[in-house]
Amino acid sequence: MKGKITTAIALLFSATSFAQINMADSTVKTIAYWDKNEKQEYSITADKFKLKGADTISRENIKYEIQITVLDSTANSYTIEWFYKNFSINTDNAFKKKIASITQDMKVVFKTDEVGGFVEVVNWKEVRDYIKKMTDGIKNEFSDKPEMVKIINHIAATFSTKESIESVSTKDIRQFHTFHGSQYKLSEVLKGQQKVPNIYGTEPFDSYSSLYLDEINDKDNNYILRASQSIDEKQLLDATFNYLTKLAQSMKVDPPKREDIKEMKNETLTSSRIHGSGWVIYSVQTTTVTADNSTNIEERVIEIK
Repeated sequence: MKGKITTAIALLFSATSFAQINMADSTVKTIAYWDKNEKQEYSITADKFKLKGADTISRENIKYEIQITVLDSTANSYTIEWFYKNFSINTDNAFKKKIASITQDMKVVFKTDEVGGFVEVVNWKEVRDYIKKMTDGIKNEFSDKPEMVKIINHIAATFSTKESIESVSTKDIRQFHTFHGSQYKLSEVLKGQQKVPNIYGTEPFDSYSSLYLDEINDKDNNYILRASQSIDEKQLLDATFNYLTKLAQSMKVDPPKREDIKEMKNETLTSSRIHGSGWVIYSVQTTTVTADNSTNIEERVIEIK
């Protein structure tokens, strides 16, 4: 890992000097210093685990790559394209393979503010139409399996609006930009409350977060930031119940009872090593969702190539 970081810095950033690290007061600023047409490539690995008590009942591993291109750079914003490619999943299930690669060769174009903080997806209609085309193709392949068709229709529905696309299709983008736009002091914890996307497509959730600067590597012009975030539990319970009720109605099965959905927690930990240019070198994000005796864990790793 150390060798890969050193190589990335030497090849990509050696010709430019950035002043985001201030050793005099042990602070850093995470600001994007990117040029129009600048490109970087990353590999992404997503591991998903389902636990029942202490037992792992399923595991899924997906790998893919992204090419990031700065389409435009102004005094007030960046316009950035993420191109998704080379998907692979460790399963022999043909249906799961199709679903996992549904965003293969898809482009997501979004805007950030002047310092690199995520603002919005600008080509959401293109994304919507692309997902519809892909899901229609999968439906044709599995047209003799009604339950799978219902799942595909549900996936297409989650990409039908700008709000749902920004909630569902930008998890890795938001992870990448978690720390952009702020200044951090070594070991000083910043706490706050903010709105975060609701994967069920309704009102955003309230979340409670803390961020801190864990390490400064002045020699290689990079640093490590860490963050934790938890979603308001009552809002999460209500949204989950409403979602499952609508899903049951669409699939014509019995809906859940409110008392069946008890305590739920959604907690996310993010750690990123970031270069002084604002490019992420390595980032790992772990999201843990617990409900009763079940736990779902998703770990996503973003690494510069």
